[in-house]
Amino acid sequence: MRRVYLDNNATSPLLPEVFEAMRPYFFEQFGNASSIHQQGQQARAAVERAREQVAELLNCRPAEIVFTSGGTEGDNLALFGMCKPGDHVITSAVEHHAVLNACKRLEQIGCEVTYLPVDGQALVDPGDVKRALRPETKLISIILANNETGVLQPVADIGKIAAEADVYFHTDAVQAAGKVPLDVKEIGCDLLTLTGHKMHGPQGAGALYVRKGTLLQPLFYGGRHERSRRAGTENLPGIVGLGKAAEIGRAGFTDGGIERMAALRDELQRNILEQVEQVGVNSGEAPRVPNTTNIHFDCIEGEAMVIALDLKGLSVSTGAACSSGAIEPSHVLTAMGLSPDRARASIRFSLGKQNTADDIDFALALVPEVVARLRELSPVYKKAVSSQPSALG
Repeated sequence: MRRVYLDNNATSPLLPEVFEAMRPYFFEQFGNASSIHQQGQQARAAVERAREQVAELLNCRPAEIVFTSGGTEGDNLALFGMCKPGDHVITSAVEHHAVLNACKRLEQIGCEVTYLPVDGQALVDPGDVKRALRPETKLISIILANNETGVLQPVADIGKIAAEADVYFHTDAVQAAGKVPLDVKEIGCDLLTLTGHKMHGPQGAGALYVRKGTLLQPLFYGGRHERSRRAGTENLPGIVGLGKAAEIGRAGFTDGGIERMAALRDELQRNILEQVEQVGVNSGEAPRVPNTTNIHFDCIEGEAMVIALDLKGLSVSTGAACSSGAIEPSHVLTAMGLSPDRARASIRFSLGKQNTADDIDFALALVPEVVARLRELSPVYKKAVSSQPSALG
């Protein structure tokens, strides 16, 4: 059976060029980057080259990059590394659970957290950020690109507010890296999280940008790795792969790759809206990353649609992979005002660099068919048809 993967926001396939860059560091060049012999020096050079590649993606100094195991660790390091009991944190209702659950833990240890609402497009109002500031506010943490809807938050405006108030600003850019240009100076952030596997790099390797002069308490205690900010022997192949993925991601902004991806996403979205009734794009009026569309299909269960499409060879999702199987509807979609039923009927399609026009055609051949079949089995849809036939034309 042919399989097409349109769930790249959950994880993206490793590009061949990334694997080839990593390959030597599993075998011939396997040294510990803290060792002083030749193998150690080769490993150190590879780590520092990757640090430069990630820094180039973010327009920052290599010394401001701290390698981590991924987005969750980066978010946790940013929040717990900056905050102590008595501090106040401002975040939003649509953050990834790596931030939301970290904030819950901060509350348990004596911090206060303000969770800002969003509008109908899932956008944070920078004015709300400003109004939430207090004398004891230590950190603002607002996601840059939402993992479920792809919405891009006005982080540059929030960065200016943070700078004027002399408050630290962290942004989770896990879903933005490699999809939109990132410049930490333009954003005005003090900390920024990214991970490799969302941009065709390896799982288990990520980075946290920490602006020079930002005092960060480590989560781990051990050796003096990463300038004493993250103890533990470096994941050499993973870091090399992350660096190569960052280099490829940066090239995508000038070689037409991002425009091609956006065109495929738009074609998929447009045709679904034309071919299937009672559907709509969640956050369709907001600025979004070019690879993501989140569409609600009324009168069906999203999980049932994911399973039905999977059986026919198409991989999509209802939202965050870390929340798969959850009974509750998406916190992102309900925060922006969707009913629980519509939130549960929403499907995320997220493209990657490997996807082609043929993949989109494959998806478009399946989605209308699967939706029609599921609605035939839905008593909710049958009731809607019988009671409001004119609304379904």
